[in-house]
Amino acid sequence: MQPLHTIIFIGRSGAGKGTQVDLLIKKLKEKTGQPVLYVEPGHKFREFVNGDSCSAEKAREVARAGGLQPSFLSIWAWADMLVNNVTCTEHIVFDGTPRRMSEAKILESALKFYGHEKPFVIYIDVSRQWAIDRLHSRGRSDDTTDSIAARMDWYDTDAAEAVAYMKGNDYYNFQTINGEQTIEQVHNDICKAINL
Repeated sequence: MQPLHTIIFIGRSGAGKGTQVDLLIKKLKEKTGQPVLYVEPGHKFREFVNGDSCSAEKAREVARAGGLQPSFLSIWAWADMLVNNVTCTEHIVFDGTPRRMSEAKILESALKFYGHEKPFVIYIDVSRQWAIDRLHSRGRSDDTTDSIAARMDWYDTDAAEAVAYMKGNDYYNFQTINGEQTIEQVHNDICKAINL
């Protein structure tokens, strides 16, 4: 059996993480023939927020106010996916977590629980302005000027701290990838970084 990879994608909104995750999952399956567990808490969270529970209503209130959801909800979204889906025979690819220092430490405890050593952290590095321009160009309804600015500010104040923590932590194999290249160039750099 091929060695199992654990890969965490981080970077600003608009850095192209989703595109690169899709390409890498396809490559992992082709090269190793093993399944991939894709942990993308955003989709699960959007389903949850559309529910009719008290918790969902509270989360909608936070979202309407433009606030950042509490850490425990973010952690629940990806932790539940791990608890219910890990078989210990698959690669795991994380997209969109950790978003804060508190999440980074809980994620690390989860990875150690499952026996994952030296997980790769793929940091797709783009400038704030590059990310803003890309988000405006994709034309999604939730990509308003105000919401984009809020996401950039949140990244600078919260997510950047988690990135710095993982970069300085010997547990991780931290790889900085220049995201301001073509999709193909970024993908090739990622594959080289993880020896795929």
